[in-house]
Amino acid sequence: MADIFDIVADSTRREILQVLLESQTTGSGEVSVSQIVQALELSQPTVSKHLKVLRDYGLVRVREEGQHRYYHLDPSPLEEVDEWLFPFLGTAEEPSDAADATAVGAASSVGFGATGLSESQKEFAASVGKVAAGAAARAAALASRVKR
Repeated sequence: MADIFDIVADSTRREILQVLLESQTTGSGEVSVSQIVQALELSQPTVSKHLKVLRDYGLVRVREEGQHRYYHLDPSPLEEVDEWLFPFLGTAEEPSDAADATAVGAASSVGFGATGLSESQKEFAASVGKVAAGAAARAAALASRVKR
């Protein structure tokens, strides 16, 4: 089986992940195959092929309803990328330290208090918060290197 880096190396799969992420933040969190096809202007077989790869690696989950398939993002496998990349950026800040504040800040910015979120939304926000905090720490580390 391919590793996470092989999975996200493909630009089409990254675009599909982006569509699913946007659905998590602005919609129901689930996207049908036909909605992905329309959003990315790709053929249905191409989208289905890439969704299978993402599903096999655990980056997406599927809910079947009759002949329709609805996909949602599961960002937890991306933590492997974050963990691998973080030591190369030379920052002492731990992503998990800032994750809760980032997740709460993101939830508050869209009008949710901590009590206004469902458990699945809190879990998703925490996952996104970890990734965002790690990205912010990496960006700060890179910015400091550029300034030198």
